[in-house]
Amino acid sequence: MTPPRDTLYAEPIAEPGLFAFDESVARVFPDMIRRSVPGYATIIAMTGLLAARYATPGSRLYDLGCSLGASTLAMRQNLQAADCEIVAVDNSAAMLERCRGVIDTDTHDTPVKLQLANLEDVAIENACVVVLNFTLQFVPPERRDAVIRGVCAGLRPGGVMILSEKVTFEDPHLDALNIELHHQFKRANGYSELEVAQKRTALENVLLPETLSAHKARIADAGFTSCDVWFQCFNFASLVALKPLP
Repeated sequence: MTPPRDTLYAEPIAEPGLFAFDESVARVFPDMIRRSVPGYATIIAMTGLLAARYATPGSRLYDLGCSLGASTLAMRQNLQAADCEIVAVDNSAAMLERCRGVIDTDTHDTPVKLQLANLEDVAIENACVVVLNFTLQFVPPERRDAVIRGVCAGLRPGGVMILSEKVTFEDPHLDALNIELHHQFKRANGYSELEVAQKRTALENVLLPETLSAHKARIADAGFTSCDVWFQCFNFASLVALKPLP
């Protein structure tokens, strides 16, 4: 079935409120993210392959900011390790309820625990894989260090963190170029100038991107010894970080 089309910002809005992952967004989210995030499908698919590579028997895999469960499904459908559990966390009840319906239609048998919580409040334990696909950018900047420290502390030695984010560039010319390329991508996917502008206004004080160097510094400070970008398209990038073995 074709997902409902995202038309949330198609008509003029006198006073656009702050963007929120409410029921209206949850209803159109598959179409919204497909048309808004270049490379999203590739990141999700490769999340599944990375999970299969690093999953260890008797451990947990976390999807922090799971939305409708795309990363959760990708991991679940690729897992080979025995006795694993996936913990899917989101702070939007509307998102989590729809995620539950998605998981219920999947035929794979790895248990999935759905948890309604802010990701910075989740205790990571006995983890082999932790995924944050486009979620840290919504956490207040002053809380991000603690989130990544908690991820590293809760990972088993040799475990992996996958962090995908919208990023900014230190060079202002490259930053402006990549913002414009992203807007062109959205227009090519059928969004109007009005939709692009109103969505950007709604996200302005909600989604707060950082540079890749800031992410890498935070990841190193948390205790990860290996980290680099494995995928990037315009101002969207995904990093992989490894916790060292003893």
